[in-house]
This record gives sequence, C-alpha cells and structure tokens, in this order.
Amino acid sequence: PSCHLTRKKNDLEAVRLTYTDEEFDELCFEFGLELDEITSEKEIISREQGDTKASGASDVILYKIDVPANRYDLLCLEGLVRGLQVFKNKLEAPQYKRVSPLSGEPQKLIITKETEAVRPHAVAAVLRNITFTQERYDSFIELQEKLHQNICRKRSLVAIGTHDLDTISGPFTYTAKPPGDISFKPLNQTKEYTATQLMSLYKTDSHLRHYLHIIEDKPVYPVIYDSNGVVLSMPPIINGDHSKISLKTKNVFIECTATDQTKAKTVLDMMVTMFSEYCAQPFTVEEAEVVYPDGKTCIYPELAYRKEKLSSKFINQKVGINESTEKIAQLLTRMCLLSQATGVGDEIEVEIPPTRSDVIHACDIMEDAAIAYGFNNITRTTPRTYTVANQFPLNKLTELLRQDLAAAGFTEALNFALCSQEDIADKLGKKISEMRAVHISNPKTAEFQVARTTLLPGLLKTIAANRKMPLPLKLFEISDVVLKDETKDVGARNSRRFCAVYYNKSPGFEVIHGLLDRTMQLLEVKPARGEGYHIQTADDSTYFPGRCADIFVRGKNVGRLGVLHPDVINRFELTMPCSALEMDIEPFL
Repeated sequence: PSCHLTRKKNDLEAVRLTYTDEEFDELCFEFGLELDEITSEKEIISREQGDTKASGASDVILYKIDVPANRYDLLCLEGLVRGLQVFKNKLEAPQYKRVSPLSGEPQKLIITKETEAVRPHAVAAVLRNITFTQERYDSFIELQEKLHQNICRKRSLVAIGTHDLDTISGPFTYTAKPPGDISFKPLNQTKEYTATQLMSLYKTDSHLRHYLHIIEDKPVYPVIYDSNGVVLSMPPIINGDHSKISLKTKNVFIECTATDQTKAKTVLDMMVTMFSEYCAQPFTVEEAEVVYPDGKTCIYPELAYRKEKLSSKFINQKVGINESTEKIAQLLTRMCLLSQATGVGDEIEVEIPPTRSDVIHACDIMEDAAIAYGFNNITRTTPRTYTVANQFPLNKLTELLRQDLAAAGFTEALNFALCSQEDIADKLGKKISEMRAVHISNPKTAEFQVARTTLLPGLLKTIAANRKMPLPLKLFEISDVVLKDETKDVGARNSRRFCAVYYNKSPGFEVIHGLLDRTMQLLEVKPARGEGYHIQTADDSTYFPGRCADIFVRGKNVGRLGVLHPDVINRFELTMPCSALEMDIEPFL
C-alpha cells in the first residue's frame, strides 16, 4: 500500500529543488519513489466533474508522488525535501533535540484512570517559537490528515490534536466522562454543544462521520481539559474552537491520544521532527511531561536515536554489488542513516534517527543501501541456480479445455468470484444454510456477500445482460469456486469447475449432453460404467424434475447436467428454456 503526496512544482522550487519534469521524475525513481502524474487542479476537476466546473480552477502544476506506506517521514513537503536534499548531498541530516523550557516547568499532561475504558494512552510535546506561513500551515494540517489515514488507521489507533499554547494554560488533564457531561464549542462552530449533540450533528458531516463509531458506543468519551476547565479536544472526533491554531500561532501544544502506545510515540515524533524546522531554534522540540494514573511520569517526545551494527559483506551479498565498507557507509548516510565504518573488520555502525520508524531489521538498512547505490547501477547477472519451470497442471488442463470448448461453438465468460447470497441459494431453489459458502463479514454491496459455490448463477446473469443478442446463446466458464473445508488450515478450499449453458427457444438438452460427450472425449474417458463415465437420473431443485442427471466418472460423482427449472429461469429474469452442465475438472488431472 502507498500514499499520495500532491505538491505544487513551485513549492519544491522554493526550497532549492529546481528540476525539469523529466529530471524530477528520474530523481524520484532514484530515491525509491514514483512520480505518479504531473497535473493541475484544473485538470483534476475537469476529469472528475467536466470542463464547466473546472473553469475557475488553478493552472498551477501539481506533482502527485507515490510514497511507500511505511515512510511516514515523506508524507509532507518538509520531510520529502529534507530527504531529497540529504540524498543529493546538499544538506546534512539534521540532529533532532528534545530541550527543557527556557523558563519554568515543562507542560504537564495528567492521565486519569477513567481513560482506561476507552483510550488509555497519551503523549505530548511543544513546538516553541514557530513561524507559520499559509503554505507551512496547510502542510502542517495535511500531514496530520495523512498520518490519521495511514499509521493511525483512520484515527482508531491514534488521534492528533494541535493547539495554540498561548490560549490555554497547563497542567492539562486527559480524562473520560459520560457524553452528557462534556460541553464545549467545537472547531468552526458558533455555539456550545454537549458530546451527545455533537454525535448527532456530525452524523451528516462528510469528513467526521467516519470517526464517530470509534467512541459512539462507549459509556464515557475521552476529553482533554486545561487547568481552567477549557476543553482542548474530544479525541478522536474534534478539537475545541478555543485553542485552534492560526497563522499567528507562535507556540503549538501537540497531544496524541491512542489505543497503541508505540504508534502514539511514532506519530508524535513525526509531527515534531517535520515541523521543528520552523522553530526559532530549528530542529529542537520542547519536552512535555505525561503523568500516568499510577503516578509514574514520562518525558515526551522520545526522539530516540539507536545504533545498529552490520557488515558490508551482508549488504554486498544481498544487493549483488562489491563496494568498500567506507563507500557503503556513505551510501547509507545519504539515506538519512548516519553511518561509519567502525574499523573492526568490515563492520558498519548505523544510527537510526527518530524519523525512520520503518527501520526494524538489517534488511531495511540493506534496502536503503540498494536505493542509494541505484537499482539501475546494479549489474544484471544470471542466477547461479537454474530451474526449469512447468505450467501448473490444473492451469494447463484449463487452457487446453478452453481452446476446445470455444472450438465447439461456446463463448467463454469470466464472472466475479463474489456474488450475493440470493444468487447461489434462493434463485437456484436452495437454502443458504445448506450451502458450504464462505461469507464476507462486512460486504460493501449486496452483490458481493459470499464467495460463489457454483458457476451457474454467473453465466445466467451474463445471459440476462445479453438478452438482446441473437439466439442461441452458448456460454461456458472454467474458474474456481470456494467451498468451506474444515480439513484445510484456512477453513476453505478452491475447486476448479467447468460450467456451460445453452439458452434457446427449446431446452437443447441434447446440445449440453453432446458437449459433455465431447469434453469426455477430450479428457480421454470412455462412455462406460466402471472405468469410464456414465450419467444417472437425479433430483435437484435447480433442475426440471426428470430432466436432471449426475455425471459419474470411474464410479465417482463429478457433476450434474440437465434442463433448468422454469422458476430458476424466471428468478434470473430470463424468458427462454435453458440447459446447463457443471462439473469438477480436478479429478481428471
């Protein structure tokens, strides 16, 4: 998974990155990113809503950059530019420092035990003497939103609150109260609401309604107060209007509440490392003290640097290059991983900065060395071990059958593997409880509720969508169905089936029977009981009584053919008789 970062071309130029579009595309590729498209606001609106809506939109060139989902440090202009400048040796990677306030005690955030029931963790920090411009402010808000969608898992794991520290006074209290007892003026509203009223108000809000479910059913809602009882925020829904930040804000109090302590620390580190650049003392962050319900105190942000050691031989072998220990240390330093040869053999000591929470193993360091070396610079080599590939037998049989079924005058269809419960049960005259179907736990649409247990409904829906085509309609499909199977470790298995239908003014059972004979001829199974194949009358509510038969191959039931029941035909909105054949092809391997 990846995230998109959309940036104005002249924003990048303002920070000493001046390139042509082709050069920038090449730079992104070298850095392990992808320049997805070069567009403009006008072009985007025109594509989505038509030219008339786009008439007043901006023509400023936008770069849409694809960022890997684990690189939270590249989700804003500040981090991306910093990374690229270090990569191009135009800048040394900054050292982030946590500092004590110049005067007085650090800001305190006191967590009460009530929060345990809903959202137990919180961390905080202060950005002191920061200078915002409109662009920096927009980037600051956008980074919060990107983190909320990504590492915060739509605010369910972490919610970020940023406040103008000069409008509030510590110590701050993070507690949880019944929704009726919380009352404040939320961001961009004109009057006070209780938390209960806010829940109703935001049910129709296109942005905030997606987060209501996180605390909606809880007996108490999380809330942060300052020492005067002013509400800073009701995480993860909305901040208070009183402490909102603006372009004039000089001191920012950042709090992150969470259900996952590690993620909270990472998110706080990202926010402060990206924007401490604009503080009077660049890359310094003022500490805040968090007091836990048991009286224990912790200082945040952690901004933890750690050292890892690995050998240049490991990197050379894994990447497929042959570079000196010093050269590899230089490559890693260009990726913001300050490295040096220790002098002990070919050992390299790598410093992992707080911005790189994605580095958890030597493999991650090796990957960065490969990026800095340049994937295009790695010499192509033939693999040392030769293997001869073979087509998967089941797919080979499927391919062979498809060719000959098409030659027999049938047209191939490809349908979705998911369908509605009605398609595989009610419409075929069966009960869903009797089907060994795998159900989707939270289906987005009624069309995709279960994995199909039979290919027949898909073909009947294809006929229904093509009723205007000249008769007869002769269709087939060879695909997998999904069946519950307790013997498998995942509780289900795929089964490759072949299904064909004939739709005309007369049922054409002889056509489908003929296709069965042709298929068996291709599979080299003779028409005989015992070692060959034969059909035997059967009862099935999907088929017309007395017009249905089971197919037996070497004494084993592999499928069924017959004329479909008129009720089934009506339920699929068809008007003509139809014959069908469905069988398992795995026994023929």
